Amino acid sequence: MAPKSEPKTKSDVKILKGQDAEDLVLDYVKRMNRPYGAVDVAANLKGAVPKTAVQKILVALAEKGELVQKTYGKTSFFVANQANIESIPAERFTELEAEYKAIDEENKILGAEVKALNFELTKLKSTPTDADLDVQISEITEAIKKANAQLQPLRFGAPLISAEDLEQVEADWMKWRTEWIRRKKIFNDFWHIATDALPPQDAATLAEDLGIEQDTNEHSVLERSPLVTAQKNLKRKR
Repeated sequence: MAPKSEPKTKSDVKILKGQDAEDLVLDYVKRMNRPYGAVDVAANLKGAVPKTAVQKILVALAEKGELVQKTYGKTSFFVANQANIESIPAERFTELEAEYKAIDEENKILGAEVKALNFELTKLKSTPTDADLDVQISEITEAIKKANAQLQPLRFGAPLISAEDLEQVEADWMKWRTEWIRRKKIFNDFWHIATDALPPQDAATLAEDLGIEQDTNEHSVLERSPLVTAQKNLKRKR
């Protein structure tokens, strides 16, 4: 047995007839105040007036002078008769202009308020939440604990590095930095002789193939640090 087809749902739009249909069509065309065909009017009224009835109503309204009918090829368009539209007196135009200026000024004030509120909202969004503050407080508390742990031996009189050890560290530093400068000069002189006839790109490729490592950014930062500049200034004074 074939399944029963589901019953079609009825449209909630009430279909108008007679004078009610005519009044609805006329009101719509006047309110829109632009040319429409019967198909467009019926569609825009959501089926409240059937398409065939709309065509008849539009023609009848055109015959009564309520609408103006223009035919282009096989299609007719209808528009509200502009002669029937009430003209607005100059005084009313002045009132409307004053209303427009008042509303425009109010919009500017509201726009400024919205801008200020958006600024405050941006500030609030950038402010840490309670949860973020809890995390930050926890991290700072942990950092304080670690710092206190490092300071604890000093508070109980733990010996610091002796002057002799400090002098030995400085002597070792000066010794090995001097050796590094000497070896770097020897390499640069040799490398300049070996690659003098090579283009820079070929020289760079050769250095990469040989696994030669140049100074890193850390070396450059160290050479510009007070540790080195102080040593250079000391030598100049001597």
